Amino acid sequence: MLGLIGNIGPWELILILVIVLVIFGPGKLPKVGESIGKALNSFKKAREEDDEETDAKKDK
Repeated sequence: MLGLIGNIGPWELILILVIVLVIFGPGKLPKVGESIGKALNSFKKAREEDDEETDAKKDK
């Protein structure tokens, strides 16, 4: 998926952060960051569980 985006340099990253700040405002930005963090953690946990299941099936 990241291959579709291309190379993101520092200027593009700054532009994205400014757009996010304008859309959500400085008051909601911490909540947005917290939500993204929780989503990434749950994705990581699900991926690790899937890897464990795959390894268990390979061992049989």
